[in-house]
Amino acid sequence: MSLDRFFNAASIAIIEASRDVTDAGYQALVTLQEGKFEGRIYPVNPKEKKILGLKCYSSVLDIPENLDLALITTPAETLKGLLEELGQKGTAGAVVLAGGFGELGEDGRKLEEELVTLANEKGIRIIGPNTPGMISLNNGINLVGLKNIPKGSIALLTQSGNIALNLITEANLKSQTGFNYYVGVGNEGDIKFHEYLNYFTEDPETKVILMYVEGLREGRQFLEQASKTSQVKPIVLYKSGRSAKGSKTAGSHTGALAGISEVSQSAFRRAGIIEVEHPGEMFPVAETLALLPMLKDNSIAILSDGGGHATIAADYLTDLGIMLPELQKETKAKLKAVLPSNASLANPIDVAGGTDRDPAIFADCAEILLDDKNIHGLLLVGLFGGYGIRFAQKLSFIEEDAAHRMGKLMESTSKPILLHSLYDYAKPHSLELMRYYNIPVYDSLEIACKCVESLSIYSSYRREFERDGSFQINWRNRAVSEVQEKIDNILAEGRKAFLEPEAKDLFKLQGVPVPESYLATTEDEAVLYAEKIGYNAAMKVVSPDILHKTDSGGVVLGLRNEQAVREAFNTIISNCNDCQPGANIKGCLISKMAEKGIETIIGMKTDDQFGPTVMFGLGGIMVSVMKDVAFQVVPVSEYWAVAMINEIKSAVIFDGFRGRPPSDKKALVELIQIVSEVAQAYPAIKEIDLNPVIVHNKGLTIVDARIILK
Repeated sequence: MSLDRFFNAASIAIIEASRDVTDAGYQALVTLQEGKFEGRIYPVNPKEKKILGLKCYSSVLDIPENLDLALITTPAETLKGLLEELGQKGTAGAVVLAGGFGELGEDGRKLEEELVTLANEKGIRIIGPNTPGMISLNNGINLVGLKNIPKGSIALLTQSGNIALNLITEANLKSQTGFNYYVGVGNEGDIKFHEYLNYFTEDPETKVILMYVEGLREGRQFLEQASKTSQVKPIVLYKSGRSAKGSKTAGSHTGALAGISEVSQSAFRRAGIIEVEHPGEMFPVAETLALLPMLKDNSIAILSDGGGHATIAADYLTDLGIMLPELQKETKAKLKAVLPSNASLANPIDVAGGTDRDPAIFADCAEILLDDKNIHGLLLVGLFGGYGIRFAQKLSFIEEDAAHRMGKLMESTSKPILLHSLYDYAKPHSLELMRYYNIPVYDSLEIACKCVESLSIYSSYRREFERDGSFQINWRNRAVSEVQEKIDNILAEGRKAFLEPEAKDLFKLQGVPVPESYLATTEDEAVLYAEKIGYNAAMKVVSPDILHKTDSGGVVLGLRNEQAVREAFNTIISNCNDCQPGANIKGCLISKMAEKGIETIIGMKTDDQFGPTVMFGLGGIMVSVMKDVAFQVVPVSEYWAVAMINEIKSAVIFDGFRGRPPSDKKALVELIQIVSEVAQAYPAIKEIDLNPVIVHNKGLTIVDARIILK
């Protein structure tokens, strides 16, 4: 069913309507009438004849027409019977307020699945359960009972009614824009986040989608849809559950797998989603993206009436990666003609008191700056809007005229203007005029700078989006039959992990050069193989029961003669028997010591929300100490493999330092892509750990390899 029958319903049943003013059914009737809903409203309550002038029906079956939508306010145990009746009335959708489902644990999840299965069999789609409701202001549909919702072009999707109320209140107090839709997604029992995204992508009235997310039921489908949506309109998202306790609370709230995963930030960024770090940034960022034109370049000017604000704004924006380019000579000459001699004509521009007697100079400077070909946006910071309060009432009229001029300037240049004002609290008319012209106004300089950053990020995404950004996994039937047979045999043996030689063989069959190595079952064999490779050997235990070989004393390096090899073999066997008595020890792997280089880690794990995910970073013990790693969900193209390498804090190390030659980044990129392909070719693989992978000036060496199966 198209979600259109939710958001453009012509007939709505309220079950169970009530005269109690605190009841959700009563409040929905009030807001439907006050919102001038033009469709038919059918209160259902066998105990009432009329509520708010509307005829009540004893049963859904008594309603004289088929229904588009039903609001169900009754407890969980009544839902099966009601869905049977709604199915008979051809009902397209139901908004289920009741809790008591997935958020309560396994029994609740089973009940929720039964409910959704029954509804879908009857042709009914469900918002919720455990939802505060939904709103479609364009059609006067308000099933939440919230009043005074500012209308605008932002579609709001949240898993918290309180967060929605907070955002709506903020929009009422501080904004020129507002919302056209609100959906309390609830448990995502039936309709998932990505389905709402798909609908709002096509909706011409929606400019921005704002989301509060606790958990994603179908993370991979969400990313796939989000990457399509972001090419058309921005998605602003706040993901809660970052801490262990927050994750637990979020999970108990919606029943979804909650908490922020280590891969979500990179996945959201790749999908073009603007993820905000603090709840207070949610509405300002969404408002900015809804109102302002795109930045044509990541370069803006700061115009301030105080050095302190100018300096802080410059620090914020520089830290956020925004360019503050040098002004053209002509621009500086024009500014010099209107500003005092002590004004700073560098970027940021400090008017140095030049506006104290004439705030119109703000508009003069704005016009000059936006005429500069190096400047593609403007952030005004300081006192604008408060000159009539701070100095003299007559200056208020000059500020209002300046606001008109700057509003028209943004329209004529298509370059965005944002304003930070200390006097926003006083609601001067000049600031209301700025909002009238869709110039956002913020009382927090930090928030204003964050909005500039978000506008820059999204503008860059729209300009530079790589068409290989798909999240669709194609489980390609390209697996080497020998590898698939090996996987089947390992599982048949009751093992969940490859032995190291088996893991290296898998990558060898994928075309990866793997160092020569041999499995020795006796110390004599160890000596034989060490001689064969020319000594300078590494020796490691091979056992299905010992995954962490170093921790068990199962690794000895740099073996250069027969005695050292014999001692190492016996030491490893003894250490491992002491550490893990009864372990099944297959022998020791003898291989050539790798050339010197930079130790990295390349791996794959199955993320709970997004599925197969590739990891790259500094390897060896550094992965545990520094934790300097980057993640990308599969598939990982060449573009995103390069991005992973550049993302880690230590990326510069691969370019060469202190006389060392640069590392072979091309070889790293190829191996990252191969790991991604292996994850797609062999769905039975749960985890891959290549650590360390030593990258040299030319080529690389996989020193250790571990593969764990599902």
